[in-house]
Amino acid sequence: MFASPYQAQLGKIRLHPIKSLDPVEVREARIGPNGGLEFDRAWALHTADGRWLNGKRTPLIHHIRAEFAPDIAAVTLSSHAPHRALPPVTLAFPGDTESAAAWFRAYFAEPVAVRYAPEGFPDDDLAPGPTIVSTASLEAVCQWFPGLTLESARQRFRATLEITGDRSGLVQEKLPAFWEDRLFGPDKLTVVRFRIGGVLFEGSNPCARCAVPPRDPRTAAPIEGFQKRFAELRQAQLPAWSPASRFDHFYRFAVNTRVPPSEAGKLLRTGDPLQLL
Repeated sequence: MFASPYQAQLGKIRLHPIKSLDPVEVREARIGPNGGLEFDRAWALHTADGRWLNGKRTPLIHHIRAEFAPDIAAVTLSSHAPHRALPPVTLAFPGDTESAAAWFRAYFAEPVAVRYAPEGFPDDDLAPGPTIVSTASLEAVCQWFPGLTLESARQRFRATLEITGDRSGLVQEKLPAFWEDRLFGPDKLTVVRFRIGGVLFEGSNPCARCAVPPRDPRTAAPIEGFQKRFAELRQAQLPAWSPASRFDHFYRFAVNTRVPPSEAGKLLRTGDPLQLL
C-alpha cells in the first residue's frame, strides 16, 4: 500500500432509492442494517420470473424519470418515451409499492412487482456497502469520451459516494484520478480499512461494470465501442498504487465496500474526511 499525501473528503452522497432509476443528492445519509445507506436501492423492480427488471435487462428503464421529495418521503414517476407515455404519478415512498407496481406494469406492458427491503438490494452481496469513486476519476473518463459530461458520467456509473480532495496544503493540486484504487488490497484476503467521518469501512474490490454505462442515462443512446476503449485506457492509465492483480479485466471502475455491523445507524455527511487506517 502506497502512502497518500492527499487529504480526501466526502464530496457528494447520491442515493438511488429505486434500483436502476434516478439518484437524489443529499448532504447526509445514515448507514442501514446491511451496511448500505438508508433508502439506497430500497425498491427493486422484478419480473414475473423473479429476476430484476433493470438497465441490464432493458434500455426502456432509461426513459423513466423518478423525482424524489427532499425528505425522500414521496416519489413522482414519469415517462418521456413517446411510445410509452403515461400520466405522472406521485407515490408515498417507500410504502406504496402496489401503486408503483401498477404504474410500472403499464409502462413495461408486462407483469412487474415492486419489492421493498430496508437493507436495500446491492449488486454485490459480498460487499453491500456504498460504492466509492473520486471526482477526478469521473473527470478522467470524460476526457476519454469527447462530449461526455461529468453529470452524465455520474449517472452512468451510479456510485453512492464521491470523493474529492487536495494535496496537503496545496489547494491547486487536486486528488488524482483513480485515487480510490487505494481502498482495496492486492488480493481478496487483504482488507483495507478506512474511515469516512465516524464510519468504519472495508474496501473490497474494483467494481465490474455492465452494459449500462455505455448508454445515455436519459435516452439510452449507446456510445459505440465504449467498453473496449474504457478497458484499454483504464489499463494504460492504471496508477502505481492500484493493485493490478485485482483486475481480471479492466472494465472495472469505482470501489465496492463492506461496512461492519457496528456502524449501523451512524451518519455520513458531505465534508467528512476520509482517513486510511
